[in-house]
Amino acid sequence: MDKRTFLKTGLCGAAGTVICPGSLYASPAEKPWKWSRVALYQVETSRGIRCQICPNECTLKEGELSDCHNRKVYDGKLYTIAYGNPCAIHIDPIEKKPLYHFKPGSNAFSIATAGCNLACLNCQNWTISQSSPEETQNYDLMPDKVVSQALKYNCDSIAYTYSEPITFYEYMYDSAKVAHDAGLKNVLVSAGYIYNEPLLQLCKVIDAANIDLKSLDDVIYLKLNAGKLEPILNTLKTLKDEGVWLEITNLVIPSWTDDLDMIKRMCGWLSENGFSDTPLHFSRFHPQYKLQRLPSTPVQILESAKQIALAEGLDYVYIGNVPGNSSTHTTCPHCNHMLVERSGYHIATFQIDTDSCPNCSHKIPGIWN
Repeated sequence: MDKRTFLKTGLCGAAGTVICPGSLYASPAEKPWKWSRVALYQVETSRGIRCQICPNECTLKEGELSDCHNRKVYDGKLYTIAYGNPCAIHIDPIEKKPLYHFKPGSNAFSIATAGCNLACLNCQNWTISQSSPEETQNYDLMPDKVVSQALKYNCDSIAYTYSEPITFYEYMYDSAKVAHDAGLKNVLVSAGYIYNEPLLQLCKVIDAANIDLKSLDDVIYLKLNAGKLEPILNTLKTLKDEGVWLEITNLVIPSWTDDLDMIKRMCGWLSENGFSDTPLHFSRFHPQYKLQRLPSTPVQILESAKQIALAEGLDYVYIGNVPGNSSTHTTCPHCNHMLVERSGYHIATFQIDTDSCPNCSHKIPGIWN
């Protein structure tokens, strides 16, 4: 199926339990539309309206579309056109995000709109991340409806995921506030390409995050992802400092991010900057999007990356996208006692006593209740 055909069919998400509340609708022609709001973090310049959400700093004239595909200028103001119109909706196990130390065994009501502020050659959700809400078929799901649906399906949290939540910042932020009022948690699954001021505001309503640290190399970030490294490192530090539960994913791509010396530098940076107890997930690459001619990541490389991370002082290192691999289990770094045994996304064994190892009482960081 080509991209045009795919977009016409609509999308409820990438995997898991599909939730389709109401009918799909095609994007209307009138501008601005029902699913738009005046964007936060904008400034008027002599060249146009500049968006100040992320380091792309798009400066747009009337009617122009941002790099993330979902911000436009109408009548001299910047609008988000990704508000209340998700194209992907799912109920997912929290382990799929992946979050292994945050409310294990719970479900997350997962939503996404079209758009992304990066352009990764390996994107697995490129059909929505590299599209605009004007191109996709979407659902009418305003923040209050997001929360009511999450409660209806007994989810403990709402996950902003699949594409890039930073690009639907206003929708995410408003939904997260309503979710907190209803007793739900909020989860950010993101590449972390955001400026500090909007991130600090977001930290007030986000409880947990998984951030993609794609590499520790500026050249790779530019060529592979169309971004820069430094903002990602700042995002990691800010989330940690603000008390948001954080886990990190590194996708190991053959010939791009599988250099073990670079992985060693990355793990060293994490250890030196206070992330030794932050779970790190090495994820296996499978051919996707513009990198379809590459092979899948050899499992041996992932195992080597894990050993490097442990040697650099990281306590909780996991391997993802390798069914049956024992590196999805959580063990105590002090006595090696099995704490959480996982079978896919299913919790087979859970042996954490409040927040400690039952064998040696070593504190295990996370949100376990």
